Order: sequence, then structure tokens, then C-alpha cells
Amino acid sequence: MKRLKNGDTCKNEIKSAKNFRKEVPSIVDELVASCSSAGCFDHVSAEPIPHREAIIDILHRLALVLYPGYFIRTRLDSVNLEYYLGQQMTALYETLSEQIILAIRHDCIRHNKPCVQCEPLGHQLTVEFLRKLPALRMMLAMDIRASLEGDPAAKGYDEIIFSYPGIRAITVYRIAHELYHLNIPLIPRIMTEYAHSRNGIDIHPAAHIGESFFIDHGTGVVIGETCVIGNRVRIYQGVTLGAISLSKAECRKLRSKKRHPSIEDDVIIYANATILGGDTVVGARSVIGGNVWLTHSVPPDTEVFIKKQDLIFGAKQYKKQAGKQKLRQE
Repeated sequence: MKRLKNGDTCKNEIKSAKNFRKEVPSIVDELVASCSSAGCFDHVSAEPIPHREAIIDILHRLALVLYPGYFIRTRLDSVNLEYYLGQQMTALYETLSEQIILAIRHDCIRHNKPCVQCEPLGHQLTVEFLRKLPALRMMLAMDIRASLEGDPAAKGYDEIIFSYPGIRAITVYRIAHELYHLNIPLIPRIMTEYAHSRNGIDIHPAAHIGESFFIDHGTGVVIGETCVIGNRVRIYQGVTLGAISLSKAECRKLRSKKRHPSIEDDVIIYANATILGGDTVVGARSVIGGNVWLTHSVPPDTEVFIKKQDLIFGAKQYKKQAGKQKLRQE
């Protein structure tokens, strides 16, 4: 058998790789063909779609305005505050109006809607949203105070703003909620799902949440689209305020109906409780215990807990075995 020289081996490997590379164009042809198939999803169009990364950047810019001085490396004081906010708001207006226009235009084309003059409408809605920012700051301030009052581990407001996932999720929710009620498509849901991916807290932008809302720890919290939450409500990790599972036909009928529970003022819901159904109302000042499964209403001033389980205490098996072995040795 003829032995190949090192150079010949390399040439053969290059030739083999070239043959494999020739397969790529045929794969591209199949991918192009799949873009014409009704069974696949794509956005191959001359009209640009809203950009997810730009929307995430808008959230970061809004944090700079809603919490001035917290998320910048330079000093912010009375000398440069007006200049700083003017600069941030101008950049925010340009970026947000562009994405809102794209979202409206995309929605009109996708669903064949009548023309709404998306460009002037996008600029108008942007200004309407920006006018809400002072009130939004006041609402978030109440959420932060509720966090300090509800969590003995909190050392101060700065710690909460910098590090509490509940506040980060609520901040994004309150931004997205305002945009949702301006009937801006796509953008609110992109925002809350981004927060969900970062904080493990899933709040639909259409949910109605009152003032002084506190989520402690937060991982695994789910708050559905038609949920209504009152003032000064406190919930813990793993809480689900959801809908009862339905068939496809029932889903279509209830798509625009209330499917998620209502939680009245001053309610506390402990970890991993699940409350389901659009007709379910948890009355004011009630307490729902951990791991409770609830599908019917609770009157005000009610405590709901699972019956205490029987706990069995016993020695670990290895200790018993060690005792037997000691007896044998003796």
C-alpha cells in the first residue's frame, strides 16, 4: 500500500472539504423555497419590522430617566441635571418614535388594516407616552417604598433599585402597560418578555396592577393578561395568577374575555400559591398560604391555608448501620 506524504494528506482533506462545501448552495435553495411556504414563519418584506434590540435599548434609556443618577458612571447633580435629562429624552424620543412607527406600519400591513397615517401617529403616541413619565416615576416610587416596608432584609432604597428583580420586572411592566393602553402593537409584549427572561417574572402588559405593589424574591411569578390587582398587594416567589386550561375552541371564544383572577387591596399571597380563573376574586385583606390551589372566590378578611401535613422524624439509615457494625466489633 502506497504511503501518502504529509502534503498529499492535506491536499486530500482540502479536496474533501471542498466537496462538502458544494452542498451549501442546494441547502440555501431549500431554505429560500421554505420562505414561500405557508407552513413556515419569516418576515421577508421590503417593510422593516420593529427591532428587538432597539426596544431593549429603549428600556435601558427609560431606566436612565426614571431613576436619574442610578445607572450612569458620571456624577449627576443640580448643575447638569437639566442637560442630562434633555439629552436622554431627545435620544429616547427619536428611538422610540421610530420603533412605534415600524410597529404600527407592520401591524397594518400584516393584518391588512385601513391606513392610519402611521408616521404622524407614531410621533404623537411617543409624545403622549413621554408625558406619562413623571407620573410613572411617582408610581414606581410607591412600589419601591412598598418593597422596603415589606422586606425586613432590605437595607434601603438604593439596594432595592439596584438589585431587586421584583422592582426591575415591575418597572418594565409599568412602562409596557402604558404603551399597551396607547394601542401600540408588539412593543409592550417584547418588553415584558425581555424582563421575564432576565428576572424570571412573567407579567403580561395588559394586566392591571395598583399602587404599592411588592413582589418578594420573584422567581417563577406569573401574572396573566386579564388579571386585576388592587393596591398594596404583596406576593412571593412562584405565585401564579393564571387561567384555567381550555380546549382550542374554548380558547378562541375566551380570547377577549376575562380569564385571570382579581386580587383586591392589601392581599398577601405566599410562595407557590396558584389562583386561577376569571371569576375568581380574592377579597381585600385576605391571606393566601403557600402552595394553595384556588379556583373559587374568597371573601374579604379570609385566611386560606393547606391543612398541616404529618411530618415523620427518624434516624438516618447510615447511623443505624454504623450502630450494628459497632456491635459486631464488640
